Amino acid sequence: MRTETPSPPTAHPQGGQRGAFASITTLFFAWGFITVTVDPLIAAMKSIFQLSYAEVMLTQFAFFMAYGLVSLPAAALLKRLGYARSILTALGIMIAGCLWVPCATYIGTFAQVLVALFIIASGITILQVAANPLAAALGPPERSHLRLTLSQAFNSLGTAIAPYLASMVLLAGGIFTVHTGAVTAAERTTSLHHIDVAFLCVAALIALLALFIASVRGKLTLPPSAAQHATEPAHASTAAAGALREALRSRWAVLGAAAIFLYVGAEVSIGSAMAIFLHRRDVFDIPLEQAGKWVSLYWGGAMVGRFIGSGLLRRARASVLLASTAAIAAALCLTITQAPGALAGWAALSVGLFNSIMFPVIFTLTLERSSASNAATSGLLCMAIVGGAVLPVIVGQVADAAGLHSAYLVPMLAYVCISAFGIGATRSARIGAVCTDP
Repeated sequence: MRTETPSPPTAHPQGGQRGAFASITTLFFAWGFITVTVDPLIAAMKSIFQLSYAEVMLTQFAFFMAYGLVSLPAAALLKRLGYARSILTALGIMIAGCLWVPCATYIGTFAQVLVALFIIASGITILQVAANPLAAALGPPERSHLRLTLSQAFNSLGTAIAPYLASMVLLAGGIFTVHTGAVTAAERTTSLHHIDVAFLCVAALIALLALFIASVRGKLTLPPSAAQHATEPAHASTAAAGALREALRSRWAVLGAAAIFLYVGAEVSIGSAMAIFLHRRDVFDIPLEQAGKWVSLYWGGAMVGRFIGSGLLRRARASVLLASTAAIAAALCLTITQAPGALAGWAALSVGLFNSIMFPVIFTLTLERSSASNAATSGLLCMAIVGGAVLPVIVGQVADAAGLHSAYLVPMLAYVCISAFGIGATRSARIGAVCTDP
């Protein structure tokens, strides 16, 4: 079957680019909201199914493993269907995953919840592969860092709102009712029902978003300046494996993928354990529902940091800013392992502020320096988000063996490596503009 590369109209006026960029930004908000809904879900699953730290972190393993398995096929899908149809397909998959959650809770097994999360994350992966390079391309190349960071700021708005709203549903009533007796079957059923309600509401919101994207689908194309370089030889676009080989031949694509792997793994590990960590008697000693709501401060810090970062990137080198923020995040994680009481809790919440610009800056620094095509590089970078599956499980294992405070040594080491990546990028020249394939 003949494959097609997403192609633009003959004209792409500046106003059209702004409209398209605004539409893409709504997608960043949506997948941020859904992704972080998993954080209070982890606290709920741990209590409902009586799981260890390592077992409950399989929630993130199932969710983020989709990035490792679906990213490269998603790149091939993008080449075949184009941006608009790929995005609508992704939204449909996400709705299907949300609708599977009530089936999973009816069966009453943790494994089926994991299946539902994998389906949802598969749709989000396709959105990531399409939306990140598109957001970077919709405007002047020299402002690509700024645009992607701004889009990620709205992604952070979704992540800041989600824990608060989700905790009100997932961590209230049912088995979380304050009492001294044993948990009853009726309370467990109520908590499972709350999970159904949360994901059915998410499915409805995604359906509305899909209708909006369908109404503006004609705008979701690359501008002519980027599209001139979008067509790739048939042998490089006929299979996902070819794109992977192409990306792996680029040293900077591999380094960028490693940095994304570590960043997402560290960020997700901290967010996943946050509600349980703040709930502990030796930290804030607050009810689990309240602790879940406080997770919004962690993700809200990332939102504030991305708006601040959008301004700082006008004046500072992106690579220097990345190296500095990663070093501070590492220092905060070290503080968590050593500090007593509330100080450790505030240090954990503060990491979000310094996470803020890491993903978009790593992404664009890598696209600038990679010798592989943008489609191949973007596919590998999104595939590397599988770090969100791997590091949380390691953190859970360390927490079970040595305590939750000690587990923060894992993200600390990840941030040290990311800081080294930023230093290396400072000393390396860019190959070309973002979204202009060599």
